Amino acid sequence: MIIDMHAHLWDKNDKKDSETIIKVLDAFSIDKVFISTLQDYYPTKEDVKRYNKKTHDFMMRDSRIGGFIYTDPVHDNSIDVIKKGLDEGFSALKLWVSCLVDDQRVNKIAEFCIKEKLPILAHAFKKSNGQLPYETTAIHIRNLALRYPELVIIMAHFGGNSYDGIRCIEDLPNVYSDFSGTIFRGDDLSYAVEHLGAKRVLFGTDLPTGCLQCIGQVEGADLTNEQKELIYYKNTQRILGERV
Repeated sequence: MIIDMHAHLWDKNDKKDSETIIKVLDAFSIDKVFISTLQDYYPTKEDVKRYNKKTHDFMMRDSRIGGFIYTDPVHDNSIDVIKKGLDEGFSALKLWVSCLVDDQRVNKIAEFCIKEKLPILAHAFKKSNGQLPYETTAIHIRNLALRYPELVIIMAHFGGNSYDGIRCIEDLPNVYSDFSGTIFRGDDLSYAVEHLGAKRVLFGTDLPTGCLQCIGQVEGADLTNEQKELIYYKNTQRILGERV
């Protein structure tokens, strides 16, 4: 069984993206994929509404599609957006690059997510160049996790550099990480399992732009079958609970 817990539709290319995702699910026997729809770094309220509608429409088309709510902490209706998503059957929350994840405006979102037992998937990427002004890195994840130890946080992309990102969250049991999106060095997944344990590493692809390399990372790493099962689907099932 495989559950991909990190994939996307891009607003301006959503029809083609959805077709690609369905083809990948069929080709690689992926049982479920959780998506969020994104586009602009600094979206308007209407943008956010449209993004989540496209996610929900895709969810309604195929039972293998699950949804993560996208909200913007900068907007004064960010909690209302989350509530609507929960009513519509979304499974977790996505935070992207409009606001650092440890910004004070995220506090009310974190507190609401704790109350609703709603995990947050937070984009995190440390770049040598091209870092966006409000792009979260592992240190911002750490700050939020220490502020709210009851909050379940998934740090995306190993933080963009496993040797920096993983070590930053290693001692924080409420923080998990996925390895979606980037073709990392060959031993990055093994390094993450060594430092976090297999129970804190999640399988994601960043579809529609990735997939095969992510499966290859799991199959190529020195992992037991039990560890592979945890990464491929059991950890996501445990974290999302009834919302899988």
